[in-house]
Amino acid sequence: MPNVTVSVPEELKQELDKLPEVNWSEAVRNFLSEKVKRESLLRKLDKMLGNSRLTEEEADKFAVELGRQVKKGRFEKLKKLGLVE
Repeated sequence: MPNVTVSVPEELKQELDKLPEVNWSEAVRNFLSEKVKRESLLRKLDKMLGNSRLTEEEADKFAVELGRQVKKGRFEKLKKLGLVE
């Protein structure tokens, strides 16, 4: 797996060190994964809106799908943390 190095201010590093129970690598991986999903959905939306008008029904369907994906991502995070089954 490739590595990514992130620079943070010293104050933030000190705060991170106060939470040793948090797997920061996993937290950042999860954040990046969710960000990529969100940006991909926004690109799809931009393409849909390109030269046409989005009907109210299409907008509703898109909003529902976006909400489902966000909820699924949150649920998976909570499941990994053992907070839900």
